[in-house]
Amino acid sequence: MKLRASMLMTKQIPILAKVDVLVVGAGSAGLCAALAARRAGVDRVMLVERYGFLGGTSTQMLDTFYGFFTPGDHPRKVVGGLPDLVVDRLDAVGAVFLRPNTYGAGTGVNYNPERLKWVWDGLTQEHGVRVLLHSILVEVECSDSGNPEAAIFWGKAGFFKIRAKRFIDTSGDADFCHLAGIAYEKAGELEPAQTLTTTFRMSNVDLDTYERAGGKQMLKEKMAMAVETGQFPLPRKAGSIHRMNAEGCISTVAVRVAGMDPLDPEQMTGAEREGRRQAFLYEDFLRVAVPGFERSNIIGLSHQIGVRETRRVNGAYRLTRDDCLSVARFEDCVLLCGAPIEDHREGVQGQAETAWAYVPGGDAYDVPYRCLVPENEEIVWVAGRCFSATHDAHASCRSMGQTMSMGQVVGIAAALSLKQGCGATEIDVPDLQNRLRQLGAVLEVPDAPAHTGAEDWRKNRGEVR
Repeated sequence: MKLRASMLMTKQIPILAKVDVLVVGAGSAGLCAALAARRAGVDRVMLVERYGFLGGTSTQMLDTFYGFFTPGDHPRKVVGGLPDLVVDRLDAVGAVFLRPNTYGAGTGVNYNPERLKWVWDGLTQEHGVRVLLHSILVEVECSDSGNPEAAIFWGKAGFFKIRAKRFIDTSGDADFCHLAGIAYEKAGELEPAQTLTTTFRMSNVDLDTYERAGGKQMLKEKMAMAVETGQFPLPRKAGSIHRMNAEGCISTVAVRVAGMDPLDPEQMTGAEREGRRQAFLYEDFLRVAVPGFERSNIIGLSHQIGVRETRRVNGAYRLTRDDCLSVARFEDCVLLCGAPIEDHREGVQGQAETAWAYVPGGDAYDVPYRCLVPENEEIVWVAGRCFSATHDAHASCRSMGQTMSMGQVVGIAAALSLKQGCGATEIDVPDLQNRLRQLGAVLEVPDAPAHTGAEDWRKNRGEVR
């Protein structure tokens, strides 16, 4: 581990709490990590988040969980456990439906993101997870030997410190690992980083008229024509528009901002402004050119511009493109992924705007535990989009179904590490796998096809409406 010199007088910063497991970042991965750790018997679990609500990308930008189902004509459900519990809570109040992906990445689980914030609140409270919002990680305090001992945060009341026995980095940007001097690859250093996207939502859309006019195929043709004629200088010729969990409303993934470094605040300022500019350009285009959108208007932009990749931690193993496309199997498999490699890129010199590569035969590959353990670390785990993978493999395994699955893995692993008095690389992996299966995680591709009709969620859970 590379030791860093701190600019803060860390010894003088007051200690707010001493915990067993500290989870940094309350996105879908961090939430499942904290819940899993508590379920596995850890008494003191704290989850810290910089925003004023839980959920990360699941509530800030998107309204669909992908990765639960493999794509193709014979879909399989390859995600289970705590992710199922989350969807069950949404389904119980009619805030979820299943929908096909625009470009064939598999059936998505569409949900109401505002309701999801409340679901995350309820689950953390029920499980006894101590949550701290509006708190920004600014430093990691390490021992003389380089092992992390505490994380330092800043809130409106000033600086404070949280000491922990085990740490889980689910910050998305690998902020904890960065501050702790743990090695990583920065997106863009070897291959171009994926583009950024400001998602937006629109109301007053006549979806019946839109579908009768040709739906997504018609939209694709009109977007291409708008770009080619110069009538609307859209940033891309293709994008997705889909029905929301609210009548007459749609959500989009259409904006594309390239060439900006998400870790540079000045560049991110420009990216945020450009994302908003593009969103309202799309609003103008949709109103004028697309049937059913004549009276529509934007009612919400993503909380911030959506970031697909920044830092990817160097793990004990790095998932590769070949692993994905050869349907790799690993003895330390802890989750499955059947999502295609979906690389959103700038699309210069005639390249397609999004590069696709599918897992053969609609299958799903194994993701090994070692991808979630930073190299040469024993009390730190990673989950979510900072996990250990190459650019291409990351573009497949970054769906929220998989990031939630990663979270439940590292939460249980941290609990086993504490219980067994051992490091992250020394835990009993078969025991970890058994506990994951007991929780409902899927570690082998099911034989039976999944139910993917709009109202079929409960059929996959053994219930028929």
